[in-house]
Amino acid sequence: MRIDILTLFPEMFSSLNASLLGKAQQKGIVEINIIDFREFSLDKHKKVDDYPFGGGAGMLLKVQPLFDAVNSIKTNNSKVVLLSPRGRVYNQQIVKEYSNCEHLILVCGHYEGVDERFIELCVDEELSVGDYVLTGGEIPAMIVADSVCRYVDGVLGNSETVSEESFSNNLLEYPQYTRPQEFMGLKVPDVLVSGNHAEVEKWRYEKSLEITKQRRPDLLKQ
Repeated sequence: MRIDILTLFPEMFSSLNASLLGKAQQKGIVEINIIDFREFSLDKHKKVDDYPFGGGAGMLLKVQPLFDAVNSIKTNNSKVVLLSPRGRVYNQQIVKEYSNCEHLILVCGHYEGVDERFIELCVDEELSVGDYVLTGGEIPAMIVADSVCRYVDGVLGNSETVSEESFSNNLLEYPQYTRPQEFMGLKVPDVLVSGNHAEVEKWRYEKSLEITKQRRPDLLKQ
């Protein structure tokens, strides 16, 4: 899988070279490229923003640099996603959907937004990571890249890992324990050390259901 991230602040993405994503890139399982779309500006000062027609607060990203940047890398197999507060709200089902894409282009919005003509000409989908506003699309792009890459075969090395995580089956994850078996008077549930795998699976499902009912009942409706 290939992910290209268009941004004005490439230095923010150094974290994607660490941990599992860093190893996945080294092994060639995923490819993540950070592109400074300021380099595509035709302005002699590399200016990429301007005042909005009709007035209003703030500045807008201009259509030309973004248009040229996207079209320099876009293919017939590309999906172009603009990180935007007005987009579809991100969830685990979208993670799975995106993980099947051959090429994702993530565009980080900034300032007060982007020229609508860029969206009409280039963007397949606008995506929001939640009902709040951030300074720019960089952090949302990291969230998308991290969550999607975890579903790519070979990144985690164990397909069961993602299938049992929170949200994978519209359930929150069950409680987990490790050594020591007792700490500060709190013991690991007996079923988990019983060796009875069927009972362990039953307990985990029941706990997932219980926690989801308490904390996220809306997931059960899905």
